[in-house]
Amino acid sequence: MKLNVLTLDGGKSSGDVELSDDVFGLEPRADILHRVVTWQLEKRRAPAAATRERSDVARTARHGDRRAPIFIGGGKAHGQRARTFGHSLNKKVRALGLKMALSAKAKSGAITVLDNLDVKGGKTKELAGQLAKLNLNKALFIDGEAINVSFAKASSNLVGVNVLPAIGANVYDILRADSLVLTRAAVEQLEARFNG
Repeated sequence: MKLNVLTLDGGKSSGDVELSDDVFGLEPRADILHRVVTWQLEKRRAPAAATRERSDVARTARHGDRRAPIFIGGGKAHGQRARTFGHSLNKKVRALGLKMALSAKAKSGAITVLDNLDVKGGKTKELAGQLAKLNLNKALFIDGEAINVSFAKASSNLVGVNVLPAIGANVYDILRADSLVLTRAAVEQLEARFNG
């Protein structure tokens, strides 16, 4: 699949880029995407801390029951239980989910490729005007190895604009965004990640 490479300031074409069918041309499957998003959201949750209950406290039988919650050092009545939410997911399924999320955006035509993310002076007002010209209101921007500093500074106060390095690309954020914006470096990084 070929896409025009646009520039951030004027939106003019600066050549084109060939997107690999192995990464951007798969047929998306809802079950795989659901499994990866569920796994990702569960990994984000912290396990609840457990408190000691009556059965966990070692005490004598004096005063009836020294483990009772009314005594200092006694077990807590109805305390928090230890709960873990994480479950494992194979690396191959996670990689397949990311490929399918990228393919879903490519299939719907919601992928834009930019030459780079340079914003002169790092001004938010200037960036907001440029994004309005390109019609990118609620978008996820994925850059190369590191995020462009001027773009990160300018976009930090814009609602609906998220920026990630290529290594941080994930299914949940890609599916949530209305449009996906990649730089040339990001396309190379993502393709190398799956082919290498």
